[in-house]
Amino acid sequence: MVLLFVACAQAQDPAAADGGACPQLPDGTDLRWEYRAGADSDFCRAIRNSDGSEAFGLYIAAKSPFEPRRGDRAEAGSIDGRSMHWYRGELAGKPNVQVRETLIDVGNGKLAHIWLQANSSEQLKEALGQAEGLRFSSARLSSAR
Repeated sequence: MVLLFVACAQAQDPAAADGGACPQLPDGTDLRWEYRAGADSDFCRAIRNSDGSEAFGLYIAAKSPFEPRRGDRAEAGSIDGRSMHWYRGELAGKPNVQVRETLIDVGNGKLAHIWLQANSSEQLKEALGQAEGLRFSSARLSSAR
């Protein structure tokens, strides 16, 4: 599922360097947004300034092909005051990579599908904490799309 969004986003034209409709990153992180706009969606990748790797990504649109399954529930959490659960995923050919995904309603008829991949328990904990520190602004999500 994650690879589908990456492929779609790479086909889009980059938008403004300010992160477009991406949520506000948590203070004190070494992250920056890489943003691409679609006709009816926004694609955001939180990139680590230290090494250029992806900390997590998200796709904001009215609909999402990601459908959380209760049997895949992992950690419970909260993003921008919204209770949620992370769901386990997997990457074909990479059994040691820990994958988490979630889907939250961010208002204005939009959903955010958030995903992350980690090579260790420490990296997973850090990425979960960073993603849970996101703040969504209704003004940024209310674009004319």
